[in-house]
Amino acid sequence: MELTVYLAGQIHDDWRDQVAQKAKEKNLPLVFVGPQTNHDRSDNIGEDILGEQPGNVYKDDAASDINNFRTQVLMQKSDIVIALFGEKYKQWNTAMDASAAITMNKPTIIVRPESLIHPLKELSNKANVTVETVEQALDVISYIYE
Repeated sequence: MELTVYLAGQIHDDWRDQVAQKAKEKNLPLVFVGPQTNHDRSDNIGEDILGEQPGNVYKDDAASDINNFRTQVLMQKSDIVIALFGEKYKQWNTAMDASAAITMNKPTIIVRPESLIHPLKELSNKANVTVETVEQALDVISYIYE
C-alpha cells in the first residue's frame, strides 16, 4: 500500500530530500509532496500567471492565492501530513499547514525540538502524534505497515 505524505515546513534547506532518502532506506512505500521549494518561483507565481502587480502587497497576495491553492490540492490528496518545526526559521507557514491538515482530519505528525514544546503545545495537542525527529516520524509511519 503506497501512501502520499505532505511535508509541511520551511523551504530553505534539503530536509525533504533527507526524509525521502530515510524512507527509501526503510523500504517505506511513500510518495512525498509539499509546498513549492523554489523560493523565487513561489514568490513570483502570481505575477508569472496574472502579470505584473501594482506593488509588493498585491504581488504577495496574488502569489499567496496560488500557493494556497496548490497546498490545498496536494494536502487533500495526501494520506498523512508531517509538519516540521525547526529552530532556525520562523514557522508561520508550517503552523498554518499543520492547522489546515488537522482541520481536514488528515493524520498529522508534528516534528518539533524540545525547545518548541511550550510554543507549540496547543497545536501538538491537536495533532495525532508529536515527535522530536524526522526519524521518529518515519518510525510512526512504518508502524502502519506492521
